[in-house]
Amino acid sequence: MSASSVVVGIDVAKAHVDVAVLGAQFGARRLDNDADGHSALAAALQPLGVALVVMEATGGYEAALACALQAAGLPVAVVNPRQARDFAKSMGRLAKTDAIDARMLAEFASVLVRRDDLAKLLRPLTDPDQQVLAALVTRRRQLLTMLVSERQRLQLAIAAVRPGIEAMIEAIRKQLDDVEAQMVTHVQAHYAELDKLLRSAKGVGPVASATLIAELPELGKLNRREVAALVGVAPMANDSGNSKGRRRVVGGRFEMRRVLYMATLTAARHNPAIKAFYDRLKAAGKLPKVALVACMRKLVTMLNAMVKTNTPWDTSLHGA
Repeated sequence: MSASSVVVGIDVAKAHVDVAVLGAQFGARRLDNDADGHSALAAALQPLGVALVVMEATGGYEAALACALQAAGLPVAVVNPRQARDFAKSMGRLAKTDAIDARMLAEFASVLVRRDDLAKLLRPLTDPDQQVLAALVTRRRQLLTMLVSERQRLQLAIAAVRPGIEAMIEAIRKQLDDVEAQMVTHVQAHYAELDKLLRSAKGVGPVASATLIAELPELGKLNRREVAALVGVAPMANDSGNSKGRRRVVGGRFEMRRVLYMATLTAARHNPAIKAFYDRLKAAGKLPKVALVACMRKLVTMLNAMVKTNTPWDTSLHGA
């Protein structure tokens, strides 16, 4: 990308979005964070030849805007807020307002657009079916969090409040059953072949499969190193001069990694290839947690290869 490439930073709030553009005549603007605002922004940006649009993940407030801009043909990267804030601090930007944040995100975009691996940072265009599945997966996660909290409260509750907590636990369980049933029905209706492919690997159940489909749409589109780094199970170097630090996994998609962890626990017991790999690492003196993370990396790279080649699990192809 040339230094004159047009880049855009968007700070997203619940009610509005602030927009900053570098490389073109486009004054700072604030638009409503609704369908009309999204359409107006897309129409304003399309003639500019935008190389990259950067916005932060804001818990869902950015999703509709990102989809609208992608549908208009604009390249969109949704970045971790911590990365954006670290970049701002490194540039000496200590003040924080919506307009300043938008400008900072545009400056961040001007750096990202020069990266050779920019393509893997761009947000895949999600279809409506995938958005519904992602919402169901998120709702299931919320209900599980609520269920754990109520169970913990029940342990310390006195007799007078126990019936109310127990009723709440029962209500949450029913909601959880309903959401899981909706997840299964939705997957079978729209992603039956992909679900069958993923679940051919022992350890990957209906919840893990639905989560992979919903929250890892890049599966099958990246190489093994990229997909491992995206999930957050790739060991990162920590060397300086003659010092060789311990490799460790950092970053990635935490919720996706948590589901992969549970799937790998099952696979380490019942999947021959993963079990053999885990046993070999343990025999070599690796700590159980280190061995398990390595198995997580192996499992997700295997699933990535399966989706890329549209090939079901075959134990003969996956040696330890």
